[in-house]
Formats: sequence, structure tokens, C-alpha cells
Amino acid sequence: MRKVILAPVLLAVAILAGLISTAFTVRETEQVLVLQFGDPQRVITDPGLHFKIPFIQNIRRFDRRVLDYDANSREIPTQDQKQVVVDAFARYRIINPLLFYQAVNNEVRLQQRLDTVIDNALRDVLGDVELEAVLTPKRGDLMAQFTQKVAGQGQEFGIRVIDVRIKRIDLPEENSQAIFRRMQTQREQEARKFRAEGEKESRRIRAEADKQQRVILATARQEAEILRGEGDANAQSIYNEAYGKDREFFDFWRSMQALERGLGGGNTRYVGPPTGDFFRYFGNDANGASRAR
Repeated sequence: MRKVILAPVLLAVAILAGLISTAFTVRETEQVLVLQFGDPQRVITDPGLHFKIPFIQNIRRFDRRVLDYDANSREIPTQDQKQVVVDAFARYRIINPLLFYQAVNNEVRLQQRLDTVIDNALRDVLGDVELEAVLTPKRGDLMAQFTQKVAGQGQEFGIRVIDVRIKRIDLPEENSQAIFRRMQTQREQEARKFRAEGEKESRRIRAEADKQQRVILATARQEAEILRGEGDANAQSIYNEAYGKDREFFDFWRSMQALERGLGGGNTRYVGPPTGDFFRYFGNDANGASRAR
């Protein structure tokens, strides 16, 4: 009795398992390749519920969204034999699951092949230009050539390469140190040159200033001598004119000026006989001698 009841249950379970293994769902973000004993049968890109032969067919799912791949860093020689370290990345989409499966089978192998493709494209593009061209607006044209080369080979793997970019271009560490030392030496040479030119210009300015100083002093002395001569001439003319008008008063006035300059000071005293040219104008005065004393 139990065997009779158990048989339908086992049959129902087998049918249910067969139905479960037959039906599968395709999401909007994926595409499916149906395989029969490893041979591709059909590609399903429409989302929804689909069916396959149970236990005979199986499926492989492939993402239909845009995928990113960061390539490994590599050293690439430029046309002027400068080694540069390049980091690049690619964005792609699987557009032919059948070709993708036949060419690379999975994304891991695709990345390995894509890494080689990127390396070859970088060597082709950067190997034809000098390092300076990578740092100029010409870099955009180089990136377009780079993308075109990678995209052309990417079609062989059933993918469409949307974009390929260089994230970073650096010099190798040993080259960077050498270039840094060379730049440092160049800056030191420029600094010494600027200091020498500044010292030369400083000496020229000081020499020019000293020259102008001597010229100004000589001119001032010359003008002073001219003015002093003109003043002496005017004074002598005035003296001559005064002498012509009143000779005796002029002699008296000149004698008083000489006496003032000779004695000098407010407390100077003279002790002696009232004789000599300074006292000749006091001789006619009976009291002149006593006042002189």
C-alpha cells in the first residue's frame, strides 16, 4: 500500500524537478547563451521566462551592461626613447555572446586578451610620438587613435569597446630622480646666472651713481667759484665806489673792520700803547689815548 502511494509522489517530484530545470528567467541586464552538451544552440536577449531541454541543455549568462576594465601598469617607450609608465582603462559591452563564448569563453580570459590588445595599441600610438606630444593638446588625437585600435581588435571577441583612456602617465622612478636632479642643476645654474647679472647691474648702477655724484659736485663747485668771483667783483666795485666818494671815511671803516676781525670776541682786551695803524684815527682826540687804555 505504501509503495502504491509513494510511486505517484516520486513521479510528481520528478515532474516538478524537470519543470524547474526546464524554465529559466532572463533579466533585463543580461543575455543568455543556451548550450547543448557544450555546443551553442541559441542566444536569448529578450528578458522574461524561457525554457530549455532539461538535463541536456544548460545556459551561460553574460552581462549586457557597460563593463570597466583597469589595465595593468606598463612601461612604454616613446619615439625619443623615453620610458613612461602608463595606466589605462577600457569600457566595453558584450554585444555578441556567441562570439564572446567562442573567442574567450569568460570575462577573466577576455581581460587577459584585452590587456595584450591595450599594450600593443599603446606601443603603436606612443611609439610614434615624442614624450612632449603626450603633454600637449595633441594628446586628444592620440587617445582617439588608441581607442580606434583597441575597438577594432575588440570586435574579434564579440565586444564593443566604448572608450579607452589613459589615467596616468609617469616617468619610471629612476628616470624621475635623474630628471629631478637635472632640473635642480639647471635651476641652480639659472640662479647663479641671475645673481651674476644682478651683481653686474648693481656695480654698473653704483658706478653710474658715483659718476653723477662727481659731476654734480664738480658742477656745484664750479658754480660756487663763479658766484664767489662775481660776488668779490661786486664787492670790490662797491668798495671802489665808496672809496671814490669819501676816501677818509672808507679808510676809517676798513680800519674798524680789520680791528674787529683782529680782536674778535666780546671780552677781548688790549693792553699796550695806542700806536699803530689801528689807532691813527684816535690821535687827533686829546682824550683818545685815555679811552684806548
